[in-house]
Amino acid sequence: MSWLDSTLSWLKARFTRPVTRSTTGLDAPVDAQGRRVDVVSETVVMSGPLKPGHLRQIHRDARLLPKPQRRYTPGRAKWMPAAEARRLFSGTLRTRNRNLRDLLPDEAQLARYGLPVWRTEEDVAAALGISVGMLRHYSIHRSRERVRHYVTFAVPKRTGGVRLLHAPKRRLKALQRKLLEVLVSKLPVSQQAHGFVSGRSIKTGAQPHVGRRVVLKLDLKDFFPSVTSARVRGLFIALGYGYAVAATLAVLLTESERQPVDIEGTVFHVPVGPRVCVQGAPTSPALCNAVLMRLDRRLAGLARRYGYTYTRYADDLTFSGDDLSALERVRALAARYVQEEGFTVNRDKTRVRRRGGAQRVTGVTVNATLGLSREERRRLRAMLHQEGRDGEDSTRRAYLDGMLAYVKMLNPEQAARLVRKRKPRAGG
Repeated sequence: MSWLDSTLSWLKARFTRPVTRSTTGLDAPVDAQGRRVDVVSETVVMSGPLKPGHLRQIHRDARLLPKPQRRYTPGRAKWMPAAEARRLFSGTLRTRNRNLRDLLPDEAQLARYGLPVWRTEEDVAAALGISVGMLRHYSIHRSRERVRHYVTFAVPKRTGGVRLLHAPKRRLKALQRKLLEVLVSKLPVSQQAHGFVSGRSIKTGAQPHVGRRVVLKLDLKDFFPSVTSARVRGLFIALGYGYAVAATLAVLLTESERQPVDIEGTVFHVPVGPRVCVQGAPTSPALCNAVLMRLDRRLAGLARRYGYTYTRYADDLTFSGDDLSALERVRALAARYVQEEGFTVNRDKTRVRRRGGAQRVTGVTVNATLGLSREERRRLRAMLHQEGRDGEDSTRRAYLDGMLAYVKMLNPEQAARLVRKRKPRAGG
């Protein structure tokens, strides 16, 4: 052994302390009540020779014993069936807002609005006369559908281009018509809405604007697609329905544009946009009227502030008044309010008509009196004069009958003057 090794051995023996292990609490005695008393408190020196008692205590150290095996416990009992779990956690009902998800129906508020009290999906299914399974067949939004519930087709617009219509198939249309009867037609709408409201028409929408100095017409761009299923769901929640019922109704009344995709020989219809109110569903017009109630109230308040009158027919907004200096202010604020409510003004269709020119609201002339314009009356008078000269034409006669009834609804005096120009029907 070299002097270096001997030096290291001396330093190790001189300065290294013995390793100790605490065995406190091991092999504690038991008292009269059967409880263990922790009286053992000693330290075992690991570096030196071990006494038999110390060896026994070290072997019984809990840290050296095998870890206890975990007892088998049966799985937690399921509190809902798998189908219900898939429904509740589907994309239709998924939300991060727990306060919104746990909302209970407000039956008192529903009663004030005269709406049916539906607490669960079972209540909705019973009101529609179908099973819950059939209801969920139509009220769950799926990322891919093997069968489409709508038929999509395009119709040409008068101003050019095409308009996409989504017509629900027979069974879904029957459900939507039932919903229109028992629920959607009872939704509260503003006094300024005149389209698709019982007791109101293009006449009631145009009458308040007769004889005004200026008429301002605005058009909402993409009116139906701007009303998404989230807005519809929020409307029903605000009226007093619970989250599950509101989400079910929102899916029943909306649809997303879909594209066919071939996956391993099977064609699926995949959504390429959000669910929205579609043009072609029988419930869309009345539902959009209810969604626009807040916008109508804001625009009506704006009109009163500047001495104007406001009405709306579907997506056509009309203001009229006599203060020309306030026109630009009304137009700017109306566009801002529309944007704040989640809609967009179609600036290409914005029109300002003053008293010197033809003022028309929803196709009706409102300059001095309500009715047809002078050019339209001349054209209709010529058609009445020509009637019967080219032989009996049932199609033309039906068209003229309809036109005269339309004019009579707008202005009975104009209709009476036109009827006097009509030749009596042969043999009639």
